[in-house]
Amino acid sequence: MLNYAAVKVSDLERSGAFYDSILAPLGWRRQEAPADSVSWGLIKAEFFIELSDTQRPGYGLISFPAKSIPAVKASFESGSQNGGDPVAEPGSAASFGRGSYACRLSDPDGYLVEVCVSHDR
Repeated sequence: MLNYAAVKVSDLERSGAFYDSILAPLGWRRQEAPADSVSWGLIKAEFFIELSDTQRPGYGLISFPAKSIPAVKASFESGSQNGGDPVAEPGSAASFGRGSYACRLSDPDGYLVEVCVSHDR
């Protein structure tokens, strides 16, 4: 289990709006964070974006859990309208096990972001 995750972004306001839009349907809210950063979580800060002029997305992805298929769809639609670039439309994600449903977007800095609900986990 992770304590928290953080990524560097080039525009805090733009990336903050994107993550607000995909995390709100999941029940995540902004939490207290240090200067030049924004954080979200259900109860405490678990995901941070930090302003940096040296940000470079690397290989991999960030996956956020959803409680329902409508939450995945809402995150995808909202994220697509707030700076996200659709990579995989909401749908069945058989590679994650029976009952999985996910979507993927690239965030404004190019990080691959997934929202997934799985009844097998």
